[in-house]
Amino acid sequence: MMGPAHSLSGAAAWLGVGAAAAAAGHTMPWPVLVVGALITAGAALAPDLDHKSATISRAFGPVSKTLCEVVDKLSYAVYKATKGTGDPRRTGGHRTLTHTWLWAVLVGAGCSVAAVTGGRWAVLAILFVHLVLAVEGLLWRAARVSSDVLVWLLGATSAWILAGVLDQPGNGSSWLFDAPGQEYMWLGLPIVLGALVHDIGDALTVSGCPILWPIPMGRKRWYPLGPPKFMRFRAGSWVEIKVLMPAFMLLGGVGAAAALNVI
Repeated sequence: MMGPAHSLSGAAAWLGVGAAAAAAGHTMPWPVLVVGALITAGAALAPDLDHKSATISRAFGPVSKTLCEVVDKLSYAVYKATKGTGDPRRTGGHRTLTHTWLWAVLVGAGCSVAAVTGGRWAVLAILFVHLVLAVEGLLWRAARVSSDVLVWLLGATSAWILAGVLDQPGNGSSWLFDAPGQEYMWLGLPIVLGALVHDIGDALTVSGCPILWPIPMGRKRWYPLGPPKFMRFRAGSWVEIKVLMPAFMLLGGVGAAAALNVI
């Protein structure tokens, strides 16, 4: 999938989680619903850190471009070191290490630990990175023609404001994990969800996605999961633009309404 579809699917997924929580009698505070949806929209771009031409590679200028090159080489090295006898030869690391459930869990857990141990500045950093990515994904047309500095300022300002809102009593800093010292531990959850939604979206395309690595399947350790081939589509095709993206927007709207007990 392309960046905008990934971000929309991520936001819709978190709003769906909010709807499920409301149905179970554990309604999310509205700041958690909003911030979680934005983080998930941003996190749904992050697995493409292994792709030098992806949206995330442009998001933070030379820093993100260099990081993508490093992650591409790291992913390729891990692929070569762990591939099974049935796995094909590759020339790069795209859709390998960063497109697995293990990567999603490790990154999400790392962000939770950073948020808990690093205090306010760590929380602001996590929000800033993911809000910038959310802007790049959800508002991609505007982001493409805008200055990177303006996008970064929007991300920084939004992170500061939203962190201030979450810090207010009952607004969600202690949502789900309410023991002393566990504030913002939940921030890792939308990051895990965003990465997994990205992987599922890529699994729907022609190439599939090795979500289950390192669990072997037959002679392959990097088995590209996906539906039957006749049901798959190419990234950027009309199926993604004309069918899936409108469906994500509709599902997100319904999920938000249900999460806020509007319907």
